[in-house]
Amino acid sequence: MTYYYRLGKIPPKRHTQFRNDSGELYHEELVSSLGFSGVYSNIYHKNPPTNVKKVGPSTPYSYKILKDYGLKMTHLKTSGINYTGNDFLESRVPLMVNSSCIISICYPDQLSMPYIFKNADGDEMIYVYEGQGNLNSQFGKLPFKKGDYIVIPRTTMYQIEVEGEIKPKFLIVESKAPIETVGRYRNELGQLLEHSPYCERDLHPPIEINDYSDHKGDVEMKIKKGDALHQYFYGYHPFDIVGWDGFLYPYTFSIYDFEPITGRIHQPPPVHQTFQARGAFVVCSFVPRLFDYHPLSIPAPYNHSNIDSDEVLFYTEGEFMSRKGIDTGSFTLHPGGIPHGPHPGTMEKSIGKKETKEYAVMVDTFAPLHLTENCLPYLDEEYPYSWQ
Repeated sequence: MTYYYRLGKIPPKRHTQFRNDSGELYHEELVSSLGFSGVYSNIYHKNPPTNVKKVGPSTPYSYKILKDYGLKMTHLKTSGINYTGNDFLESRVPLMVNSSCIISICYPDQLSMPYIFKNADGDEMIYVYEGQGNLNSQFGKLPFKKGDYIVIPRTTMYQIEVEGEIKPKFLIVESKAPIETVGRYRNELGQLLEHSPYCERDLHPPIEINDYSDHKGDVEMKIKKGDALHQYFYGYHPFDIVGWDGFLYPYTFSIYDFEPITGRIHQPPPVHQTFQARGAFVVCSFVPRLFDYHPLSIPAPYNHSNIDSDEVLFYTEGEFMSRKGIDTGSFTLHPGGIPHGPHPGTMEKSIGKKETKEYAVMVDTFAPLHLTENCLPYLDEEYPYSWQ
């Protein structure tokens, strides 16, 4: 759930005549969720969004599940990876999957993205681990930087434009369910509540509409649907809009703007919740915060049996106080069915500490996750025994 926003020129009423200076009609497009019952936006194009010049071949785009892996605590030693492929799609590497989501890393070696991409399967949440730039779409130009979550509604057409010399590194979560702000943070009208760890001021929509009126030549679009990429070509640029308004659009939220909730004794992970995909997973942000202030408090987390969820942590900055031997850029997976907790010695070591300066992104899924064969080079075989 975002807030109402408008950008560019729109008519006073929906579904009415809206013409350019030459008297030609603009082409209205309703982009809606949950049929016509969810959030939506109305976009106004210079050219019909249905006018396809050519449909190219479809190519397989999938992954293979790692069979017979079993039930194990897992550490993926992905901290030393510099790049995972050439362009944005080739370098997108699924590591963990289930029926509701796909968790990938994407470390492209190329800074340009010559085609437009559209995910017709689900929403996307891209966490910017390194780099900065702009996400250009039919909604306009959306700047992003290190530490940003980019939330992209399904079927958004976008190109990533990298700025600077730092090659980008992205954590990507694809979701069958819409990715939203947290329901319990909102009042009955959808406004974020006073005690929410962020507010509407922290959610950043596109800032301007790009001008593609001088574009010449065909534009390639790759659409992800099912286990394939489908190739389309347009004789005009699909971002040729003059304006739009509504509640559905891509936006950014910075992990550095998350305000942690602390307490007298150790607070459970839901206080770190940042997004939800109802029935599928939650996303939490672990950020620098003051520790508990009960005189006998233990800042390190207590042991926990997650009986109905799998817990993924992606370590991004600092030293995670309850784990040993984990570097930034690595993953841990603690599956439901077996308890997990702090490594030996970290509970005693945490006593008396006043604060932590860690950053990590957590994805808790409600359906069991499966590792893909892409994980094989990064498996830490000793991690399941690291609590001895």
